[in-house]
Amino acid sequence: MKKIGFITLGCKVNIYESNALKNELMKRGFLVGEPTEACDAYIINTCSVTNMADAKSRKMIHRVAKLNPNAIICVMGCYSQTNPEAMNLEEIDILVGNGNKLELISMLEEKLLDRSIQKQVKLLDILNYKEYEPLEVTTYDHTRAFVKIEDGCENFCTYCIIPFARGPVRSKPIDEVIMEISRIVQEGYLEVVLAGIHTGRYEDHGKHLSDLVERILKEVPGLERLRLSSIEINEVDDHFIKLMKNSRVLADHLHLPLQAGSNLVLEKMERRYDLDFFEQKVEKIRQARPDISLTTDVIVGFPYETDTEFESSIQFIKKIKFSKLHVFPYSMRRGTKAATFPQIQDGIKKERATRLLSLSKELEADYAKQFLGKIVEVIVEQSISAELMMGHTSNYLQVYLPINEQLLRKKISVRIERIEKEKIFGRVI
Repeated sequence: MKKIGFITLGCKVNIYESNALKNELMKRGFLVGEPTEACDAYIINTCSVTNMADAKSRKMIHRVAKLNPNAIICVMGCYSQTNPEAMNLEEIDILVGNGNKLELISMLEEKLLDRSIQKQVKLLDILNYKEYEPLEVTTYDHTRAFVKIEDGCENFCTYCIIPFARGPVRSKPIDEVIMEISRIVQEGYLEVVLAGIHTGRYEDHGKHLSDLVERILKEVPGLERLRLSSIEINEVDDHFIKLMKNSRVLADHLHLPLQAGSNLVLEKMERRYDLDFFEQKVEKIRQARPDISLTTDVIVGFPYETDTEFESSIQFIKKIKFSKLHVFPYSMRRGTKAATFPQIQDGIKKERATRLLSLSKELEADYAKQFLGKIVEVIVEQSISAELMMGHTSNYLQVYLPINEQLLRKKISVRIERIEKEKIFGRVI
């Protein structure tokens, strides 16, 4: 029986797609192994969001080929799609991009039967690709199940290569999403996360993300928690806010990418909102959910971000009171408009990133303190030691509890008792 090792780099959509291929391979009688194991073949699902991600993808390809010189090396994903150089890497036996990842399996089966087959390359004209690849995951590694509902992005922000890697927006049909989530719930999963490259642009025959969410809430009994991986502020419509107000199944957490707290920088990024719009929408969200956790992404050191613009970002972040920041020093990405802009020194980027990471810790601590002594609902996910188990609340607080194996994979009431060294501890009610 042949064993296939998987290496997955990048986002949650990549994780979902790798799991879909793992499930399909197991159906066909293959074993699925780890990248550290001796395998007959390896599938590397790559990332290309930054130049560093490209470098990491190349490094992983070279490392696997060196450690396992007799194995078949299959490479798929965003690095394949955006880097013509991938076709010339000698280590690669099979190369596919995005939109046709399932085809890799039949190509691999052919290569396993006949090792004399030359390098196989199949890259789609992704910018003109309109079909949604029907991937589905049937087994999950965690208590929380991810469901990919959308692929592609058409925003073309000046710093981002992803539209060139993923192509235009394509969405999974609503009925298929409902069936997939219904099966997940029947298998005992309590929380589902809707994921995509540009999740907020979901559309199926005139129905949008809020319509999909409403149908899930109505048609999937037993679902305890529904979460979005991310959504742009200008895609949080009044319909969605009404659903948040009326259903506690929707998680008390939204990830709203800000990217910059400066109107000048947002304009240079070609983002589709300004600070006034962002703030006003946050106010509407908090009217529906006063205790909601709002997390965000921030890029520091983007071209045209002067000291004044950076200080504007800090003040705006404090004003919004995010509960956590994901901080990314700007990385010039060849092929994007921002690569032609005047660049900021790496030392300045590093200094600004350090300041924002420090601010993020302050914001996290301030948010968590609000819940000391309060009773919250926790879905227990795993035991982490002989004494402790861990789970998350609806607003994505990670809570540690005394071990009780009978409570694993269950939703329970917990009183938050103390915070020690940034860890939140609770007691089961």
